[in-house]
Amino acid sequence: MLEVHLLTLFPEAVQPYLDTSILGRASRAGHLRVYVHDFRRFATDRHHTVDDRPFGGGPGMVLMCGPIFSAIEWVEQEHGACRKILVTPDGEPFRQAAAQGLAQAERLLLLCGRYEGFDERVRLAFDWTEYSVGDFVLAGGELPALCVVEAATRLIPGVLGHDESAVHESFTDPNLLDHPHYTRPEVFRDMPTPSVLLSGDHQAIEAWRHEQATERTRTRRPDLLPPI
Repeated sequence: MLEVHLLTLFPEAVQPYLDTSILGRASRAGHLRVYVHDFRRFATDRHHTVDDRPFGGGPGMVLMCGPIFSAIEWVEQEHGACRKILVTPDGEPFRQAAAQGLAQAERLLLLCGRYEGFDERVRLAFDWTEYSVGDFVLAGGELPALCVVEAATRLIPGVLGHDESAVHESFTDPNLLDHPHYTRPEVFRDMPTPSVLLSGDHQAIEAWRHEQATERTRTRRPDLLPPI
């Protein structure tokens, strides 16, 4: 079972998604356990302050060290050591290979940033793995954190209805996108299913799928293909 701790200021933003679809089923089946912690409750002043103006000036607010440090230390004291994940725009790109590694972890902790980010000492004080889900900026880290959790969870054996679903898809081969898929009806609005998929010739089908995956990768993501 994968145990996950999400540190966020907006538990209500993530809990409905965690209770839905694959993540919800994985939790109910005992493959996943997610604890959502509002680190505002670790603030020590009467206003439960978690952010302040940046030193040196500039726009926005910065998350303070105190509540985050206390939240992380409390989680590890109560639950045990965690592999710590930061989802930030300046992290390394999050890829399928990383998801496969996280799926085998015992316990993860993900910090969801907000505002202009967090005090740099949060990054310096702990041993983090930093991931980015794309070259863009969001209002907070909740959506990227859910991406990381779902990508890892669906690779845990028994989570998907058919374990091979996680094998035959984009990025399983790190150099290829997935091939096209078709289902009933055989013809829809004059668009037919490729005849090879109806042939029953599994060798020909696999060859077609590999050819289609290669062509799709060449036209859409040529950066994934190895140099010739």
